[in-house]
Amino acid sequence: MPRTSAGLLIYRLQEAGVEVFLVHPGGPLWARKDLGAWSIPKGEYTDGEQPLEAAIRELREETGFSVEGEFADLGTVKQAGGKIVSAWAVRGDFDPANLVSNLCEIEWPPRSKRLISIPEVDRGVWFSIPEAQTKISETQKPFLHRLQRILGEN
Repeated sequence: MPRTSAGLLIYRLQEAGVEVFLVHPGGPLWARKDLGAWSIPKGEYTDGEQPLEAAIRELREETGFSVEGEFADLGTVKQAGGKIVSAWAVRGDFDPANLVSNLCEIEWPPRSKRLISIPEVDRGVWFSIPEAQTKISETQKPFLHRLQRILGEN
């Protein structure tokens, strides 16, 4: 059975158009990567957890932020490694400068047997849809297209 993950595509309406909130993964592996490295806040969930509840939990764990409102189902995508990601769009607004991420441990350098603690995400940014298209991982781009359709932008 493939691994499953759930996340939120948070958007806000600005004078210049729609902006979406994306996060950048923390740690040395991602430190110098930008284009295609960003993601919606998301994480894995277990069989006993509802995907939308997991997505809301993951936002809180990865950013310290929470959102309420009407959640629009954006469906699923299959990532390159086979993981299935479910996502929902929800309107929200918060200051990325206040982002506080939980920590996780990774082995670094690889195969060194040395564990280091890193933030799960090191920053979050509001991007216009065209900017987000260049920043978000390739497999998550369909979520941006689906949001545009829901908002009547495409």
